[in-house]
Amino acid sequence: MLTHRDTVFLLDVDNTLLDNDRFASDLSMQLEHAFGVVESLRYWEIYKQLRKQLGYADYLATLQTFRMGLDDDPDLLQMSEFLLEYPFEKRLYPGALDAIAHLHKLGQPVVLSDGDMVFQPRKIQRSGIWGAVDGRVLIYLHKELMLTSVQQRFPAQHYVMIDDKPRLLSAMKLVMGDKLTTVFVRQGHYALEVADTPIKPMPDRVIEQIADLCSHPLDWFLQQGQMTG
Repeated sequence: MLTHRDTVFLLDVDNTLLDNDRFASDLSMQLEHAFGVVESLRYWEIYKQLRKQLGYADYLATLQTFRMGLDDDPDLLQMSEFLLEYPFEKRLYPGALDAIAHLHKLGQPVVLSDGDMVFQPRKIQRSGIWGAVDGRVLIYLHKELMLTSVQQRFPAQHYVMIDDKPRLLSAMKLVMGDKLTTVFVRQGHYALEVADTPIKPMPDRVIEQIADLCSHPLDWFLQQGQMTG
């Protein structure tokens, strides 16, 4: 029988532990206020192009490209401060840190995130998530391709992946099979995008918000098969 010492909980960040959609909305408002609607749309077009090219979101790299033609604009430097000093602790979903504390009682919580190597760690630190998981943070370009490395860094008999993206959960399940329980947190725009799209395999568990984790014992995470909770 598995115990808490045998289980690692892998936690996504954006739209799983904190409301990244709200951050993006705030960023759009800041861009529009400083540069106007047209320039704000240009920023997001650059963002989409870079995301397609890099495979992950990079807000700072987008800003570097966005600066072209705006070097004399006094508001440009303020955008850097806006990004680096953004109060991500205010964008934590209700109960996010309580959920991490609960998982500490059941096993070892580890952040597993995609992203760049400057802004994403900053976001995790400022939100308080870094401290909540005692610094156990992994950030990759494509986390679903790094599962061997994840298991080497944090060996366990069983893993639980908690994420807002069902397609990513499915891809990870196909690789790890019964060694992984997938938990879909139905939050954020990715959750809405796939509401009517069949996903195979389906997530093993479905919850409506991250705080729901606090009500579940270890056995709930270890049993295989789709279940809402």
